[in-house]
Amino acid sequence: MRHLLNTLFVTSEDAYLTLEGENAVVKRGEAAVGRYPLHILSGIITFSYAGASPALMGACSKRNIALSFCTPRGKFLARSCGENSGNILLRRMQYRVADDPGPCCRTARSFIFGKVYNCRWVIQRTLRDHKLRVDEEKLRSVSDQLKSQLPLIAEETSAEALRGLEGASATLYFSVVNDLILSNQDGFAFHGRSRRPPMDRINALLSFVYTLLAHDCASALESVGLDSYAGFLHRDRPGRSSLALDLMEELRPCIADRFVLTLINNRIIKPEDFEIRESGAVYLREDSRKTVLSHWQQRKQEQIIHPYLDEKIPWGLVPYLQALLLARYLRGDLDDYPPFLWK
Repeated sequence: MRHLLNTLFVTSEDAYLTLEGENAVVKRGEAAVGRYPLHILSGIITFSYAGASPALMGACSKRNIALSFCTPRGKFLARSCGENSGNILLRRMQYRVADDPGPCCRTARSFIFGKVYNCRWVIQRTLRDHKLRVDEEKLRSVSDQLKSQLPLIAEETSAEALRGLEGASATLYFSVVNDLILSNQDGFAFHGRSRRPPMDRINALLSFVYTLLAHDCASALESVGLDSYAGFLHRDRPGRSSLALDLMEELRPCIADRFVLTLINNRIIKPEDFEIRESGAVYLREDSRKTVLSHWQQRKQEQIIHPYLDEKIPWGLVPYLQALLLARYLRGDLDDYPPFLWK
């Protein structure tokens, strides 16, 4: 099994990344503020306007270290990665499946099934752990409705109908996110998903963490030889990692959403950690992003039992293992793609 290597996060807006020997060096002006051996890194995410040197980009590509560029606000800009590691037969099969409506829908519904299942278990976990602090009747009602969607998703053969079921389930789930917030409820009121730009603190936090998860999913897919841009659920669009977004669907609730709720409910992130612009857009402050990134890395080291493989692994390896299972399904080694069903 592949070891969980480190991801380097560069959050200073004026930081510049360069290569010295076998090290990635972070500079602010002429001063080096950090030095990291390339052999310990699996990815680099920079939130700096200054960028990185061509030499470092080449070194990362040669060593299959994914180098992602985001704005200081967390918007994904571009990703540099190494040579494709998978053989051409796997990618040809991926494209065939993506172009065939039947197999494409069959694969897409596995992602959606996993997403709705995990959304329900986020609610169930809250009911189990905080039963006396929440509206139990409301949460159980939504949980039951999500459960009733699962058989419909499992049998659906139309891509458009599948997207409709996914949309209805997402609406149900987000209707109770506000009820899952147990601390600072006034400062973290949630009234629905908003993006580009996020219009409240929870959406700002969700968007930032989703960017981190998207990077991990894209890197995982490329590492097993798949094309992260050719998806089954999300339509092809230049510059969009559609397959990474597909894989994210089942992992959003259990990895990203639960992480965000933990940050809020444990008062790790507070209302004053955000800045509100005149337009109403809400963004995490720089120091707050560092706090989120630190806890994100800690979260990825925590151990779980993989529900399909029945092996103990760190959370950070979940995207990689799901990408590996998807590759085996496309090769014909598995009858179906097994989504990650968290409990």
